[in-house]
Amino acid sequence: MITLTHIGAAFAQETPSGLPASQDEVAKPQASPTVTAAPTAPLSDRGTVTNLPLPRFVSLKANTANLRRGPSLSHRIDWVFKQRGYPFEVIAEYGHWRRVRDNEDATGWIHYTLISGVRTAIVTDETVDLYKKPDTSSRLNAQAEKGVILRLLECNISWCEASADGYKGWVLKSGLWGVYGDEVLE
Repeated sequence: MITLTHIGAAFAQETPSGLPASQDEVAKPQASPTVTAAPTAPLSDRGTVTNLPLPRFVSLKANTANLRRGPSLSHRIDWVFKQRGYPFEVIAEYGHWRRVRDNEDATGWIHYTLISGVRTAIVTDETVDLYKKPDTSSRLNAQAEKGVILRLLECNISWCEASADGYKGWVLKSGLWGVYGDEVLE
């Protein structure tokens, strides 16, 4: 049995607030739809640009990405994410930009080329067990600590098969952020 540990100090860094503001940064961006659903129940709404479901989960394709206040390069950077595969929830779309939320409810706008449909989840419990089968009485393959990013391979109503660092196993959804409670992935 191995323990997967979170590598790196921080997933996101807040930028200094003392940056000069341009006229575009002061102006409010176009209004975006407000999501009022609980994070465990996806809405049946569709994005106006992609026609994909909103909200939906995606992952960071790049090694580094800026989350901005609004949907353009002229808007101020609020967060810098430095972990490839980090899961985000897309909550709005505007042109080539997607408004995303992370597991700590920080939101911002990211260019669509920096995200991927590859599904990942972040461990939110102190540790989660990865089992050989979706059954707590099966053999334990590994444990993942809080903050570890797992690639989701498939999910049923209670369990997800996930992998990280060459290890694979079934983990209970309740210890993850990046998959809805009633979502099934094949």
